[in-house]
Amino acid sequence: MPATSHALAAALPLRLTQQQAGAELARLTALLVQQPSTPATLDAQALQVFDSSALALLLELRRRLLAQGKTLQIQHWPPRLLALASLYGVSELLHV
Repeated sequence: MPATSHALAAALPLRLTQQQAGAELARLTALLVQQPSTPATLDAQALQVFDSSALALLLELRRRLLAQGKTLQIQHWPPRLLALASLYGVSELLHV
């Protein structure tokens, strides 16, 4: 659980593929822009089924948060998602 009780819980779902990406982007953006702190925190622990759309979603969340003056912190990266971020060369952008 987050250390601060005031932070809204934002977490990636179990499944995040191209089919879910649009709805998830809207949901997570709404949650993360409301978090009172920066960086806005996103928990990736539950994510098990995903494709490259997951990285696209994370990069777009990062862009949207930067426009709001916030940064994105992702916790509990699944190993396969870390490998995908490295393969696509976006690890540094996502602060991995």
